[in-house]
Amino acid sequence: MSMLQENDPYMKDMKQVETAALFRQIIRIMEELRQGVKKPYKEVIDVASGDPQKTGMKPLSFVRQILAACLYPQLINDNKLPVDVRQRAQRLLGECPGGSVGSYSATRGMPDIVHRVSEYISRRDGGAWSNPENIYISPGSQWSLANIFQILVNTEASTRTGILTPVPGYNTSILSIKELGAVPVPYYLDEEQGWELHMEELHRALASAKGVCNPVALYIINPGNPSGQVQSRQSIQEVIQFASEKRLFILADEVVLSKDYYLSKHKRQSTQIQQVNTWTYVCNFLKVYQDTVYGEKSEFVSYKRVLAEMGPPFSDTVELASFHSASKGMLGECGLRCGYVELVNLDPAVMKYIYTQFSKDSCAPVLGQIALDVMANPPQPGDPSYPFYIEETQHIRTTLVHNVNRALTAFNSLPGLTCQPGEGGVFVFPRLDLPPRAIQKAKEAGLGPDTFYCVNLLEDAGVFARPGAEYGQKEGTHHIRICIMTPPDIMEELLRRVTSFHTQLMKDFS
Repeated sequence: MSMLQENDPYMKDMKQVETAALFRQIIRIMEELRQGVKKPYKEVIDVASGDPQKTGMKPLSFVRQILAACLYPQLINDNKLPVDVRQRAQRLLGECPGGSVGSYSATRGMPDIVHRVSEYISRRDGGAWSNPENIYISPGSQWSLANIFQILVNTEASTRTGILTPVPGYNTSILSIKELGAVPVPYYLDEEQGWELHMEELHRALASAKGVCNPVALYIINPGNPSGQVQSRQSIQEVIQFASEKRLFILADEVVLSKDYYLSKHKRQSTQIQQVNTWTYVCNFLKVYQDTVYGEKSEFVSYKRVLAEMGPPFSDTVELASFHSASKGMLGECGLRCGYVELVNLDPAVMKYIYTQFSKDSCAPVLGQIALDVMANPPQPGDPSYPFYIEETQHIRTTLVHNVNRALTAFNSLPGLTCQPGEGGVFVFPRLDLPPRAIQKAKEAGLGPDTFYCVNLLEDAGVFARPGAEYGQKEGTHHIRICIMTPPDIMEELLRRVTSFHTQLMKDFS
């Protein structure tokens, strides 16, 4: 089967229309509920995004206390706040230009925060050196991702740029790739093997691009979104070796691109970059969900750490850009818009273009940088805030593990639903096996089967989930994506609604 046709596994233009209709539907339903229209539910459970606070999770107190004191410095003298919070806020304000969070910072970010982020990376990666000069703090990881894409894609070449991309994978990243004029070259994760990545599939995907495009990058999502798999150290080593051999730029991305980034058009400098780029780029958009790995045998290991531990020639020559964000994971501060990128082994000539690209939009929001600083440097044993911080983060971990186990048990007990065990991240991606009559009904409505399912799930049960067609899936398979980072009582209500809805749907169309 050709992997590079217009009817590829990624979201078609029709699917974009379907998704827009789904969002219009939830707006209508929310308005009807406000007007008192009677429905089988009093409120919508929105689990369509990976925003934990949107689903009802509470922000970490330590983060919000520091933000409050930085925004209103009079609180620094208020004994109601823990002393370590007041000390941290005072230090951070002293590092802000003009002593205020309302000031611009340096393009790369506040220098002291950049240094602390580099120390955090070294701790995370077992002591591997992290150079602060190679770190840029950005207004969210998708902002950095968009910039790297712009540098990577050569719009002036006679052959289009190709990027090997996972199925299932991020829908907005696929749209970003296409908007830049590049070609997504799909490789399929093995659902029956827990969405595992097989090297044979990467070789097959690369061969499928011959004569169609020039593959320059390999896009990796780890932990998988929406699939939830976590790459092993051995798998990461194999990917790095593959990328080095095939001269590919690896992108391992966990962050959703916003519409503003994948719809924006900017002048690209790819031709100049390719003149100086004579070796492999390995770009790892790493681990926004680093602290949400919960599989019993799963452990997050960064691409940078594996690269460093592989030693020469890989550690000396493979070029890496590692991204992280304050949006997901334990912090969950999506609205503060802040992340970082660390660049490793890049050609100095390329770094000049990187600096130009990243300096065009001033700086990341200072409040977001402060949240990032907290992510990199949480309270330590002995600090007044440490016990409650541990209590709150442990509650989040316990909730996540509880929710994924409950979701797997519930979904796998229903006829026509199967869900692979998750290892990390904040989503489950159950597979739908709908009766032929339901599939025919969807076709008559001009919808894909999974979109038809989500439309009716929202209308009848008040649960807002996303159709698998948005993320790519093998032909003939259908899925839905549900965020499981939500309070346990909401998860129980969600599962009750889904169970009732699904049971009735299967009965109606059997």
